[in-house]
Amino acid sequence: MKFKVMGVTAGRKDNNCEILLKEALLVCQEKGAEITMINLKDYDLLDCTGCTSCTMGMSMGKHTGCALDDKDDKKKIMEVLLDQDTVIFSAPTYALMPSSLFLKFMHRNLAYETAFLTKIGAIQPRDRIGALIAVGGSTRSWQSMALECMQATTFSSSFKIIDMYMATMVPAPAQVLLHEEKLARARESGANIMKSLNTPPAERKWLGEPDAGWCPNCHSNCLCLGEPQWRGLQYPIECAVCGAGGDLVKTDDGKWKFVIAANGLARDRTSEEGRGVHCDEIADTQGGFFMDPQKRVAVAEKLEKYKAIKFPAI
Repeated sequence: MKFKVMGVTAGRKDNNCEILLKEALLVCQEKGAEITMINLKDYDLLDCTGCTSCTMGMSMGKHTGCALDDKDDKKKIMEVLLDQDTVIFSAPTYALMPSSLFLKFMHRNLAYETAFLTKIGAIQPRDRIGALIAVGGSTRSWQSMALECMQATTFSSSFKIIDMYMATMVPAPAQVLLHEEKLARARESGANIMKSLNTPPAERKWLGEPDAGWCPNCHSNCLCLGEPQWRGLQYPIECAVCGAGGDLVKTDDGKWKFVIAANGLARDRTSEEGRGVHCDEIADTQGGFFMDPQKRVAVAEKLEKYKAIKFPAI
């Protein structure tokens, strides 16, 4: 049976994001994969309304889906996307982060959170891998949160990211075609995908740049000071992307290294087990509100003050 590999891009047509994505997909196709590719610009996609109906349902053990399922193309895309063995995502970078179109699409993934749905028995676990391609017109300093944001949005569909590539200094349309090394790196991503797919799931590992990022778990460059989490768990330093906890340690050669604590992956967002704890947190905090009539009445009474405040709009 052929592996299914899908490409999802939020870039302009026939531009840098599409070109690099197609280079990666061509390698997968040459190695026998069945290829699907979409550009999000071709679809009708609505913003998440924040209604929380999906999490309310899942926190009570029910699969209610998204309130917008019948109103745009998100569900149609997800039915195909979640049936893939691999998805390669590519997105342009605007002001440090991936484009709003990419984020709008991915932020709707909570309704399809595989860890939550697996936890309540609505679906069976499935091994998926993924790769990321970010494209921008400057150096990494102006794309500093691009790959981190992209990876954070893939957690909810349980994609194990095995490679990430940032194409820098290509601001003009299709300018990447002048850089054979960038095209070659995209092809390398495709080769890494096929290598990983042909490896038993339990043995799959990171195949990108060996020393990429501060975090040895997700390879992000984003660390932050730890703060108390739900039920008191805390570390001196955390990875802001995957949630790995640990501390900074100076090595013998005088360099700093992020070392994950013995229990530092207890809330690992790249694992369904780690995100399953967040489902419990939602059930506790959100359920604790909706199941308590006194809290709901108190909020309703206090809300009247803010409903009555009207400021001039544009």
